[in-house]
Amino acid sequence: MSFENIKPWIVSLRLRTLPLSASCIIMGSFLAAYKGNFDIIVFFLALATTLLLQILSNLSNEYGDMVKGTDSAGRVGPERSIQKGEITLRQMKTGMLITSVITAVSGTVLVVYAADLLFILIFILTGIAAIAAAVKYTVGKKPYGYRALGDLFVFIFFGPVGVTGSFFLHTGFFEADLLLPSFTSGLLSVAVLNLNNMRDMENDLRHNKITLAGIFGKSNSRFYHLVLISAAIASSLLFSFINNFSFYKYIYCITFIPALISLRKVFIYSDPANLDPELRRTAVSNLINSIGFGIVLLI
Repeated sequence: MSFENIKPWIVSLRLRTLPLSASCIIMGSFLAAYKGNFDIIVFFLALATTLLLQILSNLSNEYGDMVKGTDSAGRVGPERSIQKGEITLRQMKTGMLITSVITAVSGTVLVVYAADLLFILIFILTGIAAIAAAVKYTVGKKPYGYRALGDLFVFIFFGPVGVTGSFFLHTGFFEADLLLPSFTSGLLSVAVLNLNNMRDMENDLRHNKITLAGIFGKSNSRFYHLVLISAAIASSLLFSFINNFSFYKYIYCITFIPALISLRKVFIYSDPANLDPELRRTAVSNLINSIGFGIVLLI
């Protein structure tokens, strides 16, 4: 198989979105190490499973949007592989099925390895829900991504579920203050989705895809973005205060700079296409925040 055959699939994987799924696992794993429990096998299995879920979501999103006609010539974002005719709907459906199976295997191995018998069923059910959520974002008769529920699901799975779930698999216990850094991860992930929805707002409305950005409109979506970034930073600072961080440990706050730069761009943009680079910038901010915050935890 030549690179020309593989390239459309690489495009459909949307690699720039993968830092979102990696961030919550990295955050949860650093928190586990901070509490004195870290298992390298759990880390890599959790990371692989979460990345596979993100890839499944990306493939399903492309398939669902194409079936519903949302990926039309009027779309502002990068042209997708099905849209260009490089991958057929049938091939994409097969890719989704294969990815689902691999994800299920990876998740099952993770849970059986890490969880006690009492929790295996709970985590397996959570895994099934995560796979269903990845597919149902745009696929099916009632996709939640077309009913302004995408932000909520992204927050839940890239925030509390991803961070505290991976923490629990490392440690076997849960502490309430862990929700604060999980909120930071989830809110920054929602900020990426909001940028995407702001960019595609007009095209989405033409194809009956209802997003919060579409409901809020251009002006209020900007303030919604401000709330997301502000709440993400506040959650992180509150955790730091509760856990008596030394002054120098707050240096991790510089990891929010890319998201703040993007926030400024959100308030001054006129062409929706100008938001596209900000998706990557905010996703990277989430990743480096998870790493930077984790490092200061261990100092």
